[in-house]
Amino acid sequence: MIRDLVTRAGLVLAGALAATVAFAGPAAAHGADAPDGTNYRTEVSAVAPTRAGLSVRVIEAGARLELTNTGGSPVEVLGYSGEPYLRVGPDGVYENTRSPATYLNRTIAGDTRLPAEADPAAAPDWRRVDDSATVRWHDQRVLWRESAPPPQVRAAPDREHRVREWTVPLRAGTEAGQIRGTLDWVPPPDAYVWWVVTTVGLLAVGALGLLPARSGPGTRALAGLGGLLVLGGVAAVVFTVGRELDAGARGVGGVLVGLLGGQVWALLTGLGAVAAGVFALARRPAADFALALAGSCLALFAGVANAAVFARAVAPVPWPAATARTLVALILVAGAGATAAGALRLHAARPSPHPSSPPPAPPSSADGQAACRPGPAGDGGRVVP
Repeated sequence: MIRDLVTRAGLVLAGALAATVAFAGPAAAHGADAPDGTNYRTEVSAVAPTRAGLSVRVIEAGARLELTNTGGSPVEVLGYSGEPYLRVGPDGVYENTRSPATYLNRTIAGDTRLPAEADPAAAPDWRRVDDSATVRWHDQRVLWRESAPPPQVRAAPDREHRVREWTVPLRAGTEAGQIRGTLDWVPPPDAYVWWVVTTVGLLAVGALGLLPARSGPGTRALAGLGGLLVLGGVAAVVFTVGRELDAGARGVGGVLVGLLGGQVWALLTGLGAVAAGVFALARRPAADFALALAGSCLALFAGVANAAVFARAVAPVPWPAATARTLVALILVAGAGATAAGALRLHAARPSPHPSSPPPAPPSSADGQAACRPGPAGDGGRVVP
C-alpha cells in the first residue's frame, strides 16, 4: 500500500512539473518576465503635466511602468528617439508598429530583433492592443541593464547609492510632458542567515516525525504538523496574491485572472496545503501521506520558486521585503518539514516483513550418542545408526 501511495505521489509531482514547463512557455512569450527580486529600487517622483485621470506607478519590482489615463483626451509615451511609441486614451491602448521601442520593450533585456518596418523617423502606424485605459511596459530608461553594478556600487556595495535620475517623455496633444523618477541601489540582505534559520526550522519540524504515531506525543505532533501546514499554505496564497498585486492587478477579478494565468501552481499548492493540514488535524486515515505530498509540493512550487527574495533587497510584492522573506521562510519550513515528518511516519508504519522459517534444531545429546555408538566388533567398528 505504501509503495502504491509513493508511486501516485511521484506521478502527481511529475505531472505538475510537466504542466509547469508547458505553461511557462506562453507566459514568457507574452512578456511575463517579472523578476523574483532585485537590488535596484525604481520609483516615480512626478508626472507632468498634472491631469485628472492620469497616473503612473512602478510595478513588478521595478521591471515595468504602468500608465493609466481615464481622461477625455489621449496621452502619448515617446520612444527612445523621441518618436510616438504608445497612445493611451478613452478609445483604448495603441502601439506604434514603426517605433523601435515597441519591439525592444517586449522583454526586460531589450534584446528583441527589430523588424524592417521599425523606423523612428517614419509616420506612426497605430495598432490597437487593448480596450482599457491602462498600459504596462518595460522601459530601458528606468532600468540598470549592465551585468556589473555601477562604479559607486562596486566601491561600496554595503551602502545605498543613487544610480541616476530618469525621465520618460510624454505628449498630450501639443503639450510636452514627462515622467520623472529615480533608480537606487539597495544593499541586499544576508541570505546565509535566512537559509540557516529556515534549515534549522524545517529540521525541527521534520523531527516530529520520529515520535511514535500511536502515542500521545505522536498524536499531538500530527495535529501540530497539520496546523503548521495550514499556516504555510495561507502564507503561499498571500505571497502569490501579493505578486499579482505588484504586477498591476486591480480588484478581485484582476487578481483572479492573473493568478489563473501565471501563478496557478503556486496558488493550487497553497490551497492544497491548507486542505492537507485540515485533513491531518482531523486525524483522517492517510493523513501522513497527505502531509508528505502537500508539503513537498508547497516547498517546491511556492517556496523554492520564490527563494530568491532571501538575497534581494526589493521583493516583487507590495510590502516590505522583510515581510516577503518571512513568508517564504514559513512556506519552506512548513512544506519541507511536513514532507520529512510525513515520510518518517510512513516509514515507521510499514508492516514488518514475515519472519523466515526457523533453522532446524540441532540433534539432542541422546541422538548424538546413539549416532556415535560403535557397532559390534564383527562389524568392523562401523557406527550403528
